[in-house]
Amino acid sequence: MKVLMLGWELPPHNSGGLGVACFQLCKKLSKKGLDITFVLPYEHQHDFDFMNVVSAKIADISAITGVYDSALYKKSSGLSGDVVDIHYAYAKAMENILTKQDFDVIHAHDWLTFRAALRAREILLKPLVLHVHSIESDRAAGGHGNPLVREIEQLGLLLADKIVAVSELTRQKIINEYNIPPSKVIVAHNGVDLDEMQPLDSDNSYRVLERFKEQGYKIVVNVGRLTIQKGLTNLLLSAKAVVDKQPKTIFMIVGSGDQYRELVELGASLGISRNLVFPGFQRGKKWRDAFGIADLFVMPSVSEPFGLTPLEAIVYATPSLISKQSGVAEVLKNCLKTDFWDSAKMADDIINVLRHDSLRQHLLDNAKYELDHLSWDKTSHILMDIYNEHHQGAIEG
Repeated sequence: MKVLMLGWELPPHNSGGLGVACFQLCKKLSKKGLDITFVLPYEHQHDFDFMNVVSAKIADISAITGVYDSALYKKSSGLSGDVVDIHYAYAKAMENILTKQDFDVIHAHDWLTFRAALRAREILLKPLVLHVHSIESDRAAGGHGNPLVREIEQLGLLLADKIVAVSELTRQKIINEYNIPPSKVIVAHNGVDLDEMQPLDSDNSYRVLERFKEQGYKIVVNVGRLTIQKGLTNLLLSAKAVVDKQPKTIFMIVGSGDQYRELVELGASLGISRNLVFPGFQRGKKWRDAFGIADLFVMPSVSEPFGLTPLEAIVYATPSLISKQSGVAEVLKNCLKTDFWDSAKMADDIINVLRHDSLRQHLLDNAKYELDHLSWDKTSHILMDIYNEHHQGAIEG
């Protein structure tokens, strides 16, 4: 079976978990005998032996990574290089790509690829599977968001043959916000592949923080995009309450995004700047070491369709505190959970973990057992069932 996979990013040029999810899913699916062609909007040499990566050649990498934020999407006339033009060009590029070979199934990830996916469906007359990792109300932290993006999402969801949601939380939002028949939307939770996770070594990159820990400090870490969706302003309010009761606590916020300046200024106004560290976006060893040096990982997202980082934290021996408004809360039981808006409760939970090593170890030990049941294999089986269900012939034009 030949699968046309449309995605906006792959490691190492990924701005978040979307690229990681696409990579892991394709790797698992390829082991089931699928012939996968993955179309990216930018050109880069990927040495993957399990799928063919094709470039639409419409923009350079720096331009692509800047348009995941749907707030930048706007109407325009002519190919001036702004966000709407990049998506339009990506859809147009499908016409050239599809003249070279035929496919049995089209599988597209998130709103960035929906226009191109609909064009491919129109040309090939083959089943379209849309994989939803987030919707516009998630990115707008519960708000309406960009009306143009919502229009693209609704059109794609209405015309898709099957929709895959990364959580029941996301499934219900798709059904309720876009009036999609429940039978059309299936849940396939994300996972983590322990074999793919490189181990920590004895030399942690954050040596200054190690010295602080030798002096009795505790480290709380968050890893993700610095956007309104991630609930980081509430985390800083919690940090203020934690530092007031336990001054020897440092909060490290790893990532980049449009909220960076706002968060730095908020930390200053709260008087906790000396307890905050913003190392920026990290990859590889520094990314792993951020989890490894932490006493607790916190994901306070306002609306998180899934959330891979708590699972990644557990791999690196760090327990998690997550918001109840996250998809990962459906499958990860051995962690602390609180409402994103309850900064007081969040602060209490953080303090309890930092003060009680037995609680920290209990959470970690039990969470590790859960990881064995949260693999990408399970997700790939669900997708294969969908492919087989719809791989019966062309759709009507």
